[in-house]
Amino acid sequence: MRMVRGAVLVSCVAAVGISAFVFRDDIARKLGFTVASAAETTAAKRGAARAATVPVVVHKVDAKSMPIIVEAVGTVQAIASVQLRSRIDSQITKVNVEEGALVKQGDLLFELDSRTLRAQLAQIEAQVRKDQAQLVQAKRDSSRSDDLLGKGAGTVVTRDNSVTNQKAIEAQLESDEAMRQNVLAQISYTEIRAPVSGRIGSIPNKVGTIVRTGDNTATAVLATLNQVDPIFVSFAIPQVILPDLRAAIARGEVKVSAVVDATHRQPGTVAFIENTVDPMTGTVTVKARIANANEGLWPGQFIKAETTLGVENDALSIPSAAVQLGPQGPYVFVVDGGKARVRPVAVKRTQAGESVIGSGLAAGEQVVIDGQLRLVDGASVAPRPPQAEAPKPNPPRG
Repeated sequence: MRMVRGAVLVSCVAAVGISAFVFRDDIARKLGFTVASAAETTAAKRGAARAATVPVVVHKVDAKSMPIIVEAVGTVQAIASVQLRSRIDSQITKVNVEEGALVKQGDLLFELDSRTLRAQLAQIEAQVRKDQAQLVQAKRDSSRSDDLLGKGAGTVVTRDNSVTNQKAIEAQLESDEAMRQNVLAQISYTEIRAPVSGRIGSIPNKVGTIVRTGDNTATAVLATLNQVDPIFVSFAIPQVILPDLRAAIARGEVKVSAVVDATHRQPGTVAFIENTVDPMTGTVTVKARIANANEGLWPGQFIKAETTLGVENDALSIPSAAVQLGPQGPYVFVVDGGKARVRPVAVKRTQAGESVIGSGLAAGEQVVIDGQLRLVDGASVAPRPPQAEAPKPNPPRG
């Protein structure tokens, strides 16, 4: 019985506690307290935020000349990539180049066995000398036949036979000369020279290897020679930029910078535009010719290509840190009369840490570049200019 009474008592206390929790707002009002709603609380917080002065860093909107730069990811390509193969069946007798060496056009790289071809050349040259001697005799015979026929001591048949024999020997001499040139060409194939200046790759075939023209395997390639100076940088640009690029080319050379890192860039010019737009990506391929005497660019390397289409005068430029992205698009905080005002803007392009504004700002206005996280529209601010970068320490002297 006592246990039942205890359980009833606990239930009553719990019910009273719950009722107090549920109706605490009413009790607070009866006691004379003011209870704020959620909307009123939020409005109060915003008012407090406006009342508090927020320190911010501001930047003055500048009107200056800004280059129109299109950035893209590019691939370094050799202007010429030549696979060196043998044009005759022979044996490698000498390799005159090291793997990875830098060679010049015309340098002798490989030598093949030419003894058999030189023996054939000697045989043909002997035949040529024989034909030349016979031709001299045939010309003398033709001359005598003409003299005898003129004196009435010869016949027309004898004279015609002499002329025919002379022409046959002349034809034989021409044939032997052609065979001689053919053998000379084959002998020249035994000396494999660099067709262009560049950097040679790996050499799988060494001295003593038999090379054949009918071999289509990878080992049939004696070496691959890549022209590295100058060099191509291939990249793709959106098709909407193509008219501007072609207009810039019509005005003169279009400059392209191949950017490897923050401290390494190499200049060049646009050399080629593909004649079709890729329908799958909506882009067009562009190639730039880059001077590469220092070999800072390497075939197959990925780099950033910056194409300068021109210069926009009186462009409104602000640091990119000032631009914020909201539900309605990009915006900035403009400081006006000690207050921060939200201003929607249209960003034309962003380059080198700066954003070029198409609309929404005027020259001379001040925008917040640091401290936006604590700002709302209409907040009081304490602006200060950006701090200058500290001077870099001088490198130690050796």
